[in-house]
Amino acid sequence: MHRREFLKNAAGGTLALAAAGMTGLTFAQNVADKPVSTPAAAKDNPVSARLRGVNLGSWLVLEKWMVPDVYRGTRAPDEYSLCLALGSQAKDRLNRHRETFITAKDFRWIKDCGLNAVRLPVGYWALEAPEPYVECSRFIDFALDQSRQNGLKLLLDLHGAPGSQNGWPHSGRSGPINWPKDPKNIQETLRVLESFGQKYGKHPALLGIELLNEPSPQIPLEILQQFYQDAYPRLRQCVDPAVAIVFHDSFRPLAWKNFMPAPAFANVILDTHLYQCFGKQDRTRTAREQLEFSLNRKKELDEMQHGELPTIVGEWSLALPGSDLLELSPLQVTSVKRAYADTQLLNYEGTRGWFFWSYKLEYPSEWNFQYSVEHGWLPENFAV
Repeated sequence: MHRREFLKNAAGGTLALAAAGMTGLTFAQNVADKPVSTPAAAKDNPVSARLRGVNLGSWLVLEKWMVPDVYRGTRAPDEYSLCLALGSQAKDRLNRHRETFITAKDFRWIKDCGLNAVRLPVGYWALEAPEPYVECSRFIDFALDQSRQNGLKLLLDLHGAPGSQNGWPHSGRSGPINWPKDPKNIQETLRVLESFGQKYGKHPALLGIELLNEPSPQIPLEILQQFYQDAYPRLRQCVDPAVAIVFHDSFRPLAWKNFMPAPAFANVILDTHLYQCFGKQDRTRTAREQLEFSLNRKKELDEMQHGELPTIVGEWSLALPGSDLLELSPLQVTSVKRAYADTQLLNYEGTRGWFFWSYKLEYPSEWNFQYSVEHGWLPENFAV
């Protein structure tokens, strides 16, 4: 998912959603009262509650389009380049951002909104930072402790790997996809994951450890599957049995049948990310077609849940391409924002859970969960 590239192409950098003649029906507030079928694998999983959460994006792994102020005075496209450009000033600037962007007040807000989980992106440099990165271990400690105090579960997500697993800025360093090309990168990633398990694996707030965020579909499946299988025992030996091992589908959602099956692999969760704003086909749909497409994604989600593994939607947002929205009224725009939120929640409530991308940005946006709730595009209370 190349979020920054999408924003560059959006008109004026502003994301707008709309649909003629449609109203925002609050499906999501009613669906929780209806029975949801749960696959046998999910019933046996220690993480039994449906997860409703947000990503704490651009806090410990920076994304320029989300927090442009942190990049002020530089032309850096990613965190690696920013730290390189700032030199000795990098630590102070990044720590100021980390101390103020997400605070104890934010965890209380998340709890009061009725959510029960957060997904925390971190880089491979989180605990031991090679130059020019700045480590952030105390902020992971803070996030886990705040999660415990507020009754939240935390999914620790390895968002950036050495060599970059997708070449996008949110991997820490944009450019070539070198992660799968050098076995040393994969071995270092395994070591980092094991260090996460050793340090945080017994924390009562830890929901799970996600092995790698959005590995490119260009990576041969056999390399990625071997990495996932190698990571599992290294984590299982140092984390609590209730801690889930989570892996991303690499944008190949139906490629995981018979992969890491029980009982040899216990408490494994498949993560998929669902957006409708990046692809060429996304830009050809009308707003009404976008809503229909969103509703029809349930079939694939059901196939993943029942034919593969318990599934979460680890990232989603309210962003849609804006090229076909110019002639719509403000009321129609608001209606589609609500309807798009509702159609997604209607589907995602049938999975093991979901995490909106992202909790907050420096500015109003359909990517900004807090703003979306406060402006009525999302429900005020998710504890229903």
